[in-house]
Amino acid sequence: MSYQLNKCFKMFALDASVGLATEMARLLGCELGKSSIKRFSDGEIQISIEESVRGSEVFLIQSTSVPTNEHIMELLIMIDAMKRASAKQINVVMPYYSYARQDRKARSREPITAKLIANLLEKAGATRVVTMDLHAPQAQGFFDIPVDHLSGIPILSEYYEKKALEDVVIVAPHNGGVARARKMAGLLNAPIALIDRRRPEHDESEIMNIVGNIQGKNAIIIDDLIDTAGTITSGANALAKEGAKAVYACCTHPVLSGPAIERIQSSAIKELVITNTIEMPEEKMLEKITTLSVAPLLAEAINRIHTEKAVSPLFE
Repeated sequence: MSYQLNKCFKMFALDASVGLATEMARLLGCELGKSSIKRFSDGEIQISIEESVRGSEVFLIQSTSVPTNEHIMELLIMIDAMKRASAKQINVVMPYYSYARQDRKARSREPITAKLIANLLEKAGATRVVTMDLHAPQAQGFFDIPVDHLSGIPILSEYYEKKALEDVVIVAPHNGGVARARKMAGLLNAPIALIDRRRPEHDESEIMNIVGNIQGKNAIIIDDLIDTAGTITSGANALAKEGAKAVYACCTHPVLSGPAIERIQSSAIKELVITNTIEMPEEKMLEKITTLSVAPLLAEAINRIHTEKAVSPLFE
């Protein structure tokens, strides 16, 4: 598909998403804007925009992945630089929105950090945010600017549809993942199951009950993100123990921190499918990990925003 971009369009990549932004620029038929990011000896970040952005509609591409706080600060400084350089619109494309799990007060005296990040982005000068698979979709309400919340589930579902597995069941790894599993199940015309996790007492071991028929089936566990992989691997092992024919897993955001890679490698997961919302270092790319690109979806969203067309068809 060819896109028609006018001369006020500019797209810039920050450190966390250079590879993804480069692919998006190729799809859009444009060049990435020229900028540089430097660090002083004390760690302070200096950003220079090396071309005029006056009156431009600017798109900044940056996932706030590890090192999370560094990448957030980079983004905030870049937004401020764009505002001070008289950019007309500053669209932040944040494929992975960090701190999204801190979206409410679970205990007394806790912060709501997902709201704080929204405040910082707006205060810095962002005029729109494009993101994918927020941990809690209602976090869109933390913003007073437009938010386009895209989903990676159709991309993951299309992969499994082409894989043509038989006797598929879609599995939610915890109670909070049922809506996500139901959406994929609808796309693949498959039943769903749930791994119900309970801890009778604080110091007692977790009990997992499988709700739904997984006997002899190809089970696909779906989650929005995988961090340390404890939930997904223990769930996969439980499914295999209870008689699943094979266990697959997928997520939009491969955070994969701490012991995640070792846990995935030694687990019952046959294949883990992820997207490139977070760019994976080579040393984490196991043979059982497959990466799908979200660049076409984000490029289409950017084009629709730029040409003032509805973005809503991409939510389906």
